[in-house]
Amino acid sequence: MPTSQGETRLLEVVLETVVRCTEIDVNGHVNNAKYVEYLEWGREEWYDRQGFAYDRLKDLGAITVVVNVNLSFRQPCRQGDPLRIITRSQRRGRTSFALTQRIQRADGTVVADGVVTLVTVDPDTRLARPLPAEFARLFPPMTEPV
Repeated sequence: MPTSQGETRLLEVVLETVVRCTEIDVNGHVNNAKYVEYLEWGREEWYDRQGFAYDRLKDLGAITVVVNVNLSFRQPCRQGDPLRIITRSQRRGRTSFALTQRIQRADGTVVADGVVTLVTVDPDTRLARPLPAEFARLFPPMTEPV
């Protein structure tokens, strides 16, 4: 979001959840695939809080698709653990953007972190298209293609 000086602030959103019994695998901790789902929940919250829910982006002629997930697992999570999913705008290119995401326990211990890269595509043709200008303002100015 532009500041009064025309700079862009990095926009961070926090979503809180609690590990449920259905998210636990045979090893007694959160299954690795669930972390990807947690990241998706965080991204959806990020879109909504920035005012870019699915329908608004689609009205602007764009939908977003994930093209890369780079995720590092740091600590196991167990049933009942309160978690915070933190999502922050990182960078943008002409047709793509990246969000930095971190999952941490209530005490601040990072349990997983990563970067998710997405591409904006035309909802009808499914071809890459430039980020809508309003949406692009959520990211720092472009320095290199993503």
